[in-house]
Amino acid sequence: MSSATVQFSLPDSSIFQFPPSNEPETLPPPIPGSTLSAPPFSISASVYNGALDARVPITIACVYAATVTALNAYNRKYGNKPWKISKTKSFFWFVVAHNVFLAVYSGWTFVGMLRALQKSVSNPMGPAGLPGTVDSLCKVHGISGLGNAVAYNGTASQWVSESPSVLLSSAGTPDPTDLGRLWNEGLAFYGWFFYLSKFYEVLDTAIIIAKGKRSSTLQTYHHAGAMMCMWSGIRYMSPPIWMFVFVNSGIHALMYTYYTLTAFSVPIPQSLKRSLTTMQIIQFLVGASYAALHSFVSYTIPVQVPDLTASAQYTASAAVSSVAAVASSAGFGELVKKFLFRAAGEGLAENVNGGHSIGQGAKGSSGAIQYRTEYQTVQCIDTSGQTFAIWFNVFYLTPLTALFVRFFVKSYLRRTQKGAKGHTTKHGAAEKAGKDALKGMEREIYMNGNTNGHANGKANGHANGKANGHTNGKANGKH
Repeated sequence: MSSATVQFSLPDSSIFQFPPSNEPETLPPPIPGSTLSAPPFSISASVYNGALDARVPITIACVYAATVTALNAYNRKYGNKPWKISKTKSFFWFVVAHNVFLAVYSGWTFVGMLRALQKSVSNPMGPAGLPGTVDSLCKVHGISGLGNAVAYNGTASQWVSESPSVLLSSAGTPDPTDLGRLWNEGLAFYGWFFYLSKFYEVLDTAIIIAKGKRSSTLQTYHHAGAMMCMWSGIRYMSPPIWMFVFVNSGIHALMYTYYTLTAFSVPIPQSLKRSLTTMQIIQFLVGASYAALHSFVSYTIPVQVPDLTASAQYTASAAVSSVAAVASSAGFGELVKKFLFRAAGEGLAENVNGGHSIGQGAKGSSGAIQYRTEYQTVQCIDTSGQTFAIWFNVFYLTPLTALFVRFFVKSYLRRTQKGAKGHTTKHGAAEKAGKDALKGMEREIYMNGNTNGHANGKANGHANGKANGHTNGKANGKH
């Protein structure tokens, strides 16, 4: 018998489509109390899908970009002077509350997604091996177990289950009470709120502008792009979106905790900020690579298919037995039995029980339809929407990653040239170049961060210094 395998292959061209198909509709999370993994409170299906209407993120992103452009021009016109409100106590406490809220919310999301992953991702050392792990990450609907997923067939425009034991709901969709896959275990719930949080995070930019600073083009692009990327991942239920929800929420929990402490002038080693920046950059690189990989992965799953030969033999056997019984009762005896069994074929019992393993019949163990196990190759990604979400995220992250590479290359070449004069080793030059690259990345992402905030604090007074130390570094590298 064959066994499940994982391989790399070129994706089907049919899933590369723009604009992507609107099918299927996004499935809301389970109703509270329906399963052990159900969310703590319900979200109306109309509200859930209404927020995922494409017009919502597009409109907000456009308004955000236009507003930032106008306010940048205003600050430039008036010499980048801090607004009066930024020097008030109420503004300071607003900034603190904003930071605390995002730190707690991000931690809550991280813990929720961690639990979902623990329940959903199959151990590669388990019975299903690596194919089981790949299947648990590629297919987010259905129940746990290799071959037990429910996937959307774009050609037939319907949800399909390859396992007779996994049934669809009366509406023809994955059952909301199914457990063991990422969507119902938490991604549908935590991912949706994480998508909404990208709209709230634009307050980071508002705080910076209120301090008289200007939002860079990169930062504006970053916030607007994060809205669209999270929308596409959740709207089309794209498998790799879990990584951005999980990893980014963990980094944000650390970042906003850091900013909260900074607002109160708590001394924090510079190396910590450097570590957070490094984590964010690694997230860009690993996240984009991981997402792109999904388009090129396929694997085999065990599929229960009707065994027509066994079913026919089963039917013939049942008919023979029935007729033989009638014949015997009618007095034809052994002569008629021999004739009937000869007509059905010799070795009937051996043929029915031989070959591939026979699964449960459509009508149970006594039903007429018998099943055998075959191995079928499936793609990791099923729909054009999932593909669109993957590559939208990849293209969004590319400029951010390229920025780091540019800083690194420039710094490395500069350090190498200086090293030739000052006898600095290449190893030392590369190390210094890496630090310079991180500093440059921080300047672009964090917008005149913590150090400048403390400097401004000395000029404006201790109370305002607390706010400056917090707020001037608020252009976080979102997503």
